[in-house]
Amino acid sequence: MTIEIKIPDNIKNILRRLENNNFEAYIAGGCVRDSILGVTPSDYDITTNALPDEMKACFSGLEVIETGIKHGTLTVIADGEPVEVTTFRIDGEYSDNRRPDKVEFTSSLKDDLARRDFTVNAMAYSEKSGLVDIFGGRDDLERKIIRCVGTPAERFGEDALRILRALRFSSTLGFEIEEETSLAIRECRELLKNVSCERIFTETEKLILGKGCTEVLTAYGDVLGVVIPEILPCIDFEQHTPYHRYGVWEHTCVALGNSSHSRIVRLALLFHDIEKPSCLKIDSNGVGHFHGHGEKSAKTAENILRRLKCDTKTINIVSLLIEKHYGKPWIKNGRIDRTAVKFAMSEIGAENFLTLTDIQYADDTAKSDEAKKRLPLHEKTAETAREILACGECYSVPQLEINGRDVESTGLHGRAVGDKLREVLDLVIEEKLPNKREKLLDYLTNR
Repeated sequence: MTIEIKIPDNIKNILRRLENNNFEAYIAGGCVRDSILGVTPSDYDITTNALPDEMKACFSGLEVIETGIKHGTLTVIADGEPVEVTTFRIDGEYSDNRRPDKVEFTSSLKDDLARRDFTVNAMAYSEKSGLVDIFGGRDDLERKIIRCVGTPAERFGEDALRILRALRFSSTLGFEIEEETSLAIRECRELLKNVSCERIFTETEKLILGKGCTEVLTAYGDVLGVVIPEILPCIDFEQHTPYHRYGVWEHTCVALGNSSHSRIVRLALLFHDIEKPSCLKIDSNGVGHFHGHGEKSAKTAENILRRLKCDTKTINIVSLLIEKHYGKPWIKNGRIDRTAVKFAMSEIGAENFLTLTDIQYADDTAKSDEAKKRLPLHEKTAETAREILACGECYSVPQLEINGRDVESTGLHGRAVGDKLREVLDLVIEEKLPNKREKLLDYLTNR
């Protein structure tokens, strides 16, 4: 069965320049995979039998960046967009399990596709030749299978990052990992220690954002644990509490899959209970308790994310949300305390508070039926916070109708100014003072 892929005009123009100079040229890799799946590719890679100097001659008049010319890659700026064009190549030995020590150019498209990681990424296409699928990638797409090109252990030995890429593609595409590939993932998992922290973090982020993250993380927690060893004590760790139906790691995986498709939410959920094993205390009734696990997990998450070279802003937000994920002081006797919601919004910020409600909702979806009774309360909490925002109700110092200069006019200076503004805000939140300038000035004058 033939297949036709719609190629954007700027990519067609690059292909035609090469073809008009009697070279072969194809789009290849992920853009072919995504096109067959009906997904618009985020970018296009082109492969050709033209050598780098021959490519440069073909692209005369266009801006060309010698991205990795010694490996046969040029970046062509086509209609303002960068497009990588690479000569067919054969990779040499991978002594560091990450990059080939050298590459050898080849005139064979088959040889070029044979060096790629998975069959679904080892297809090429051109309007002239149609789909070139030597390794069964299209069948694997239909079967929803992730399978290595050639011998899996060899592919992972060449580039250990492919181990995490297999998990990531399984998660994002919702595909199963073929048996031989799966076995090699486990056999080769220690090679992940040779991969840079930045690459580990990038692939892990994509993995946890996938629709199949629950199944992949549940099955391969021991693999991710090679590079995030703090995970390992959580696997098969029983919680000994009627509020939980899963062990710590399985609970984490289920909560992740049930959460909103948010980077911050999922990073927080990945680590939210990571210190539960170290905090477990079992009482005289045989019930487990985890006092202080939120604070301890937050610190561990901060350490992990720093080690993985995550950006500081994300680290700070994620660790804050983990620290706060367990407490719900705004839920009292099955009702939402609006004042307590405003105090929480004041403490951590409105956006963070709404994110926290998402985390708590997902957390409870992965617990017992008793815990799931709280789900409507989490929804009501978020609704209340949005009402507070929509109505412009005061929950932060900048919203007060007085400022620091007003406080200084009463004779206070330095830290005392901030303390007084906080005092006034607390009274406004508690509705003991209206947020009206004249009333607030009167309070300052008479206190």
